Amino acid sequence: MKGPGVVLVVDDSRVNRLVLARQLSGMHIDVLEAENGREALDLLRAHATAIDVVLLDVVMPELDGYETLAAMKADDTTRHIPVIMVSGIEELESVVRCIELGATDYLPKPINPRILAARLSASLAAKHLRDLELEHIEQQRLLTETIERQKTELSRFLSPQIAALVSSQEGEQLLAGHRRLITVAFCDLRGFTTFAEQADPEELFGVLGEYHRMMGHAIIEHGGTLEHFAGDGVMIFFNDPVTQDDHVERAVRMAVAMRERFEPIATGWRKRGYELGFGVGIAVGYATLGRIGFEGRYDYGAIGNVVILASRLSSQATANQILLSQRAAGMVEDVADVESVGEIEIKGLSRPVSASNVLGIPASIT
Repeated sequence: MKGPGVVLVVDDSRVNRLVLARQLSGMHIDVLEAENGREALDLLRAHATAIDVVLLDVVMPELDGYETLAAMKADDTTRHIPVIMVSGIEELESVVRCIELGATDYLPKPINPRILAARLSASLAAKHLRDLELEHIEQQRLLTETIERQKTELSRFLSPQIAALVSSQEGEQLLAGHRRLITVAFCDLRGFTTFAEQADPEELFGVLGEYHRMMGHAIIEHGGTLEHFAGDGVMIFFNDPVTQDDHVERAVRMAVAMRERFEPIATGWRKRGYELGFGVGIAVGYATLGRIGFEGRYDYGAIGNVVILASRLSSQATANQILLSQRAAGMVEDVADVESVGEIEIKGLSRPVSASNVLGIPASIT
């Protein structure tokens, strides 16, 4: 025997129970006793996790072995406990019936101690393996719950795409760094610096909270990846880590939706004496994307001229303007009404760049 176990002996004969208990004690096995099936079921319900094997007599008053076995196998808490039937009935029909009901084994009386020891050893080993399997299943369940909880916590602080990337095995390669064509959108508020200098901290955070909620809903709706919030400034990119064939169109549709939703918010602020406008810059180009930061504090970010260009266009946009780079404008001319604003001097670039303003998206296309 690999170790002690607990065996429930069910027999209406006190003498038979004592004989079996003595034999089991010699095997270093703990014994529980029941004199009929009903008492056995009560013990099983109370100690199901502690009982490893049941030695069950067939012929008993009140509830016989067949009925007790059937009740055990119908109960999820006891159905996996091995049952060895014990009986003076040696008819093949009785043996078959017990096995069909779910018995593990069948021993005729009088019981040979060596055979009993061998059968119990096999049943206890099977029960031990079953317990290990259930423990593994429970650990997997707890692990899954923990991962899902961590994903939920991550999604509170990261964009959904990045939260999924961090918690997936295939995301590690993307996190390590890669190059991809993306669309970058920068959004911020006109007049925010003056407002921040005058407003109380509580009011400042209230305005930002309302603004960020509006932005967040629009970003998620259009499949954008939020890189960061920085006060009133927001950076979003498209086509990474999830690829999107229509990434430029998504960015423009998102910006138009934000502009439309910003107007009633701005009207409410205006009534309180705050003049705030909304501007956006959008550019398309290749960037290097991946994990940025240091151990203990990483962000998922994009680096490249496209990021700089989108940021500079945003800073040049006046209230309600959505400025597109020349390449971005050319890629959405079939879905958006745009007008050229000519060439714009961009800080850090040696030559002016052509830009266009998004007037809107025709109703026939939306």
